[in-house]
Order: sequence, then structure tokens, then C-alpha cells
Amino acid sequence: MSDPSPAERFASARQRQSHPVTAAFAASQRFELDPFQMAGCQALEDGRSVLVAAPTGAGKTVVGEFAIHLAMLEDGDKAFYTTPIKALSNQKFRELQDVYGPENVGLLTGDTNINGNARVVVMTTEVLRNMLYADSASLRGLRFVVMDEVHYLADRFRGAVWEEIIIHLPSRVRLVSLSATVSNAEEFGDWLDTVRGDTEVIVSEVRPVPLEQHVLVRGDLLPLFDDRAGIATAQVNQELMRIRSFKGPTYENNRRASSFRSAEGGRSQGHSDRSGGYGSSGRRPHKGGQRPVRSANVQRIERLDRPDVVQLLQRATLLPAIFFIFSRVGCDAAVQQVRRSGLRLTDQDERREIRAIVEERTRTLRDEDLAVLGYHEWLDNLERGVASHHAGLLPAFKEVVEELFRLKLVKVVFATETLALGINMPARTVVLEKLEKFNGEARVAITSGEYTQLTGRAGRRGIDVEGHAVVQWTEGMDPQQVAALASRRTYPLNSSFRPTYNMAVNLIDQFGRPRAREILESSFAQFQADRAVVGLARQVREAEESLQGYQQAMTCHQGDFAEYSSIRRELSDLEKLNRKDANASRATRDTRQRQLASLRRRMQRHPCHSCPERESHARWAERYWKLKRATDKTREQIRTRTGTVARVFDRVVEVLRSLDYVRVEDDGATTLTPAGRTMRRIYGERDLLVAESLRLGIWNDLDAPSLAALACSLVYEPRRDESDPGERGLPRGPFRNALTRTQELWQRLDDLEQDHHLPGTLPVAAGLAQAMHGWARGDMLDRVLADADMAAGDFVRWSKQTIDLLDQLSLVADGAVATTARKALDSVRRGIVAYSTV
Repeated sequence: MSDPSPAERFASARQRQSHPVTAAFAASQRFELDPFQMAGCQALEDGRSVLVAAPTGAGKTVVGEFAIHLAMLEDGDKAFYTTPIKALSNQKFRELQDVYGPENVGLLTGDTNINGNARVVVMTTEVLRNMLYADSASLRGLRFVVMDEVHYLADRFRGAVWEEIIIHLPSRVRLVSLSATVSNAEEFGDWLDTVRGDTEVIVSEVRPVPLEQHVLVRGDLLPLFDDRAGIATAQVNQELMRIRSFKGPTYENNRRASSFRSAEGGRSQGHSDRSGGYGSSGRRPHKGGQRPVRSANVQRIERLDRPDVVQLLQRATLLPAIFFIFSRVGCDAAVQQVRRSGLRLTDQDERREIRAIVEERTRTLRDEDLAVLGYHEWLDNLERGVASHHAGLLPAFKEVVEELFRLKLVKVVFATETLALGINMPARTVVLEKLEKFNGEARVAITSGEYTQLTGRAGRRGIDVEGHAVVQWTEGMDPQQVAALASRRTYPLNSSFRPTYNMAVNLIDQFGRPRAREILESSFAQFQADRAVVGLARQVREAEESLQGYQQAMTCHQGDFAEYSSIRRELSDLEKLNRKDANASRATRDTRQRQLASLRRRMQRHPCHSCPERESHARWAERYWKLKRATDKTREQIRTRTGTVARVFDRVVEVLRSLDYVRVEDDGATTLTPAGRTMRRIYGERDLLVAESLRLGIWNDLDAPSLAALACSLVYEPRRDESDPGERGLPRGPFRNALTRTQELWQRLDDLEQDHHLPGTLPVAAGLAQAMHGWARGDMLDRVLADADMAAGDFVRWSKQTIDLLDQLSLVADGAVATTARKALDSVRRGIVAYSTV
């Protein structure tokens, strides 16, 4: 790297002077900050919010960490760090504890509450949304909110939460939005700037560790791109095109050896001829330029077995590696294949360290549960340096795999795409066995955005000179299509926002119905539907703040000056009309004169007319009426625009009105009933069904296990191929009656929603009820998993969602049901469900 020029040194010195806090922070980091990181930190130091969109592994979280650093510099300031999933929250919590100490860092994830009043609190987004609606005292002193993985707002189930937070955060709070590289970052940034104010958009598509793209053909790693053209032109390696065309001896005859960038990251001299690659030996190809010709006419290119691929990568020093396999069964089968091959990727010291870490992390789990979970075989695989990672794995086991991989003790992980969701597990190499996946209905090709997310795991900053993405050759593969996936950046961020019943009652309670509609017009969904409406809605919100100020300034101790000024304005308008309309009939003029006389008498008799500060108040009143008139005109513009989100809100309110959760007066004023106030604290897809069930007393006779089973039935989503358990598969006693009445209620609500052109929810699914009832009753894990017919990780996930709902019931339900919910909470939160590493 060449020394900086005098001009560059001068510019650097100027930056340090203008942004001393950024400069000091940058000097304390292990790596020299990249330009996009510096730009993000400087914007925060200048008092602006930022949106940082950068590739996976680029280090965008540094900008979020700088926001926390700024908060910690000022006494009393606080910072929240939000993540979409609990595993990410736990990881960030530990990292920040290491920096600021346990006393200054808290964690709130719904089922974990540690030091919640700390100056730095890591939390899931739902926790912050609930705080905002409750106007929590914890928001006092909040200066920064970091929203990691903010592109989650495209998630159709949970995405609305991100928009709710962005819209409702107090204007004083600076927002740090961290996103994967999306193709419409500028559009999203424009929306943030519109609803949050001064927001700088910083986009980087530069990976700190370059990514080499390969195709694995039989035993050879061939470059995907011809380096002489470069990835920018997406010029595919012609050798791959010939393989696709011939798939016979020509493949062997035409393979040209070349000097390929070594796994250690160094370049050889033959840089201009790089269409070849690593051979199956892991050494550089034969220098003769061609490999020996095979006489057999090879009609089909056979794939290497997984153990052979692992060995190829090991010989080429391309481990640790993540193999993405879009199937849990496939991930577990891959581990078994490597196990049966006898392959070991660890030495004796590493095996000893692995065992020590595993035993420490799992010591709180019961021996009989570990036996059910296949612990000993799992540990043996880990000691070989191999593991799987998917949603069916027990969370405790997943966390161990993540830790061992970060420590370079586990060398190969076979994972589903869930691993790509922000967890810090960088590898040297990422292998994609196929470029298609099952989406629940059919096999579909992965998108370029998904390809970028998956391969973004390759390349460890500070360790690797480059990362490697390897696509295995499959029959019918088109190298041009693979190249398009690798080079295109089409990952648009689209809003999934829609008003819910809970959102509606909270907005009406806090702001009233007219203002609630305007707030919803500020959503990213509406922004994308009609960008102009969001700008108009913000004008209205700002105008309302000014109108409140004008009202205070014209306040008169002698009477209602707004009323007085209204009379004056009416009088002035009528006088102007009389002057302009000189040709009006005598009858019209006489009528106006009587109106003018009446208005003058009312004005002179009004208490404010004798106020010594009347004209000062009047000047503020004039400003008030002028701005109000302009604001009303803007409201009319909004009303005539698309208004799609607000119209859905109106339908939601109509459903709530018909069920007496809100009352709508003749003048349109909308207020909450006692039932509506209860619904403010019921969150989730089933908010209306839960609120109605409580109000109708459907669950009053349930004991703790039965209430746990019923709550589970409300959150559980069955597999597509799962059949209804019927009466025989359900817990006995009051549960069956309560379930039947809940299902009948769901049907009535679904009909009501359809009548109001709302999408409704899926039917109540009791497929996990028996297993949850048994678990809450104290049954052993093996029996519960057999009843559930599911992996331990899935059972824990549904159990935690059940716990979230039971927790809400314990707070909002009346008397007996609340008590039962607390007992059910304690009975479900045990064993593998209660396990936590923090």
C-alpha cells in the first residue's frame, strides 16, 4: 500500500479536526475504518440520523457501536440496540458487556430481562415497540436507537414493527438504521428523511474481503468469471461454457491449467490466464497446459460426495466452510455422511477444547434430556470438526455450534439459509450445493439477493485476504445464470406494513383517530404507494405542533381568544366580501349589514375584547387561522390521494366499533371502551381473537396445562402436510369445550373481517396442543417430542411463542385467568425451554 499523498494527509487532518470524536473512536478500533464507516460516524457526530446499507461482513455495526459510544460520553444519555431475533440480541449483549461492563448493559427479549434500566439496552424490536405504545419511563434520556438488520421490515409477519418504531420514536432520538445491501436504499433513505428528519444515506457495495467465485466441476474448482474481463462485465469463464456444451472428452482436453490465486491469498505470476482452478488434489493444476485425455466418452459429470468436497477444501486450505443445504434433513444427512467416511478435521488439543466448551455450555441440561437429544453423537461430530445448523436444532446446541465455528474449532457447518440472518459466523468458504430451494409449494430458483446474503458469509476480515464462494455443478446448470446471480444487485426493500387491531387502539388512544390516519399515511408502505402523501403528512404534523404553539401564545386570561378571533375573522371576511361584491342586490346587502352588526355586537361583548393585550393575542390568532386554513387544505390533498393504508385502518376501526372496542360519536370522535383499553397490551396475529376470548370468558375454567395448550393452539402454525388431530389427539376435560368455542369465535370474526374486506387470520391449529399440555403437566421430554412429532428446536420455538402469549394474558386478563396464566408460564418455562446462555 503506497504512502498517502500530501493532499490526502491534509484532508485526513481536516477530518480529524472537524470530527474529533470520530477520529478518537476510529483510532481505538482494531481495523482502520473504511470510508463508509467514517462517513456514518461523522454524520452521527454532526447530529444526524443515518441509514447504512452495506454487504454482509462489511462492518456496518461499527456505526451502531459509535452511536452507543456517543451516548456513553454524556451523563444520563441512553442508547437502545435492537435486533430482529433473540440469538442476535444475546450475541450483541455479550459483546457490549465486554466493552462497557455488565453494570452498563441490559438485555430485554421478552423471555429474558437483565438490567433493563441500564444506559445501553439490547432488545428485540417488539420490546421497543411495546415500550413506545406504553410510553415507558425507560424512554427518558434515550438519545440513540440502533436498528440492526432493518431490512427485516420487508418480513410479512413482523415487518410492520420496524415501521411502527421508526414512525413513533420521539423526534429527539437519532436513528441508526443498518441494512444489507438493497437496491432501493435511496428510496428507503428518502422515507427515513421524510419521517425522521435529517438522515444521511450511506451505501457501500464494497466488500472489505473480496469474494472469489468458483464452480466445482467433479474434482476441480474453476473460476466463474474470466478475470481478464472482471466481474463488472460478468464475463463468464469460457471453459465453463464449453463444459456445458460438450460434457464429454472436450472437457478434459480443453481444460487449461493456469496460475490461480492461492488459498493463502497470494497471486502467482500468470494472472492473465485464469480460466483454470484447483484440482482435486488441492494443488495447482499440471503445468503442461492440458490434463491427460480420458478415452471414455463422459456423458455425465458426476458430483463429488460431500466428504470428498470437504477434503478438497481442506487440502486447498479453504476451511472453515459453510455448506448451505436448503433442507434440515439434508444438513443432518450431510453430517452423517462425513461421520461415516471417518474424516476428522481436528487435532487432539482441539478435540479436548471442544469437549470442555460443550460440557460447560450444556451443564444445566438434564442427562436424560441430553440422551433424548442425541447429545453424545452430536458431541462426537463436533469433536470431528463437523456440525449442522438449522431451526430444528435445540437453541442451546445451535449456540454452541456458532461459538465453536467462530473459534475455528468446528471447520465445516452444513446449514439452512436461516444461518444467513445476521449471526456472526464468517467462514473462509461458502458452498452452495444447489441454486434452488423448496418454498413450501414448489422448487424455485434462489434470487440474486439471497445468493448475495448466503455467499456474504465468506471472507473473515483480518484473517482472509479473500473469501470463496463455491457453486457445485449440477446437470443443466447454465454458467451465465450463475454469473447473473453473482453480479446482480437486485434486492429491493418493500414494505409489509398493515394496520392491526392492536395498532389501531394504541394510535387512537394516544393521538385520536384523525391524527392516527395521518401517522399511517407516513408509513413506508404509503410512501412507496404515493411518495408525495408522506411529505404532506409530515407537513400536517409539523403544522399541528406550530398550531399548538400559536394557541398557547394567544391564550387570554379573560376568555376564549380562539372563539373571539373566530368572530373577528368572520367579521373581516364578510366586510371584504361586501366591498368586493358592490353589485349585490339590495336584499343581499341588507342581510349582510344585519350580519355585520350582529358580529360587531358579539365581538364587543366578548370578554377578550377588553383585554389590554388584545392586539398582541390577535396577531398570534391571525397566524393560527392562516396556518389552520393551509393545513386543512393539505389534509384535503391527503384525503384525495391514494390513502390505501388509512383506508385499511378505517376498516379495522369499523370492525372494532362493531364489537364495541371503540365508540364513534356523530362528529367522528373515536374513543376506546374498557375492552379497547385491554387490547392495547395484546400483541400478535391473534390480537382480536385473544381479546374477544377474554371478554367472553371462554377460558375461565381452564387449568394451567390446558391454558398453555390453548395458547399454543393460537400461535402454532402447522406444516402444510399436517392433518387435523381430531378429538382423539386433544387433551381431555374443559380444554375441548374451550377450544371449540374459540374456533367458533374465530369463524365469526373471520366472517366479520371478510365483510369489511380485511384478510383475516388462519384457523386455530391444535396440532401441538397435546404435547404442550403434557409438557406443562411435567411429562418427560422424550414423550413430549414423540407427541409433538417434531424436532427439539421447533418445540422450543413454539414454546417460547406460547410463553409470550401467556405473559400477555398474565398482565391483561381478569383475576382467575391471569393467575392461571402465571402458573402456565412457570410450567412451560422449564428444562430445554428455560435454557439460556445469558
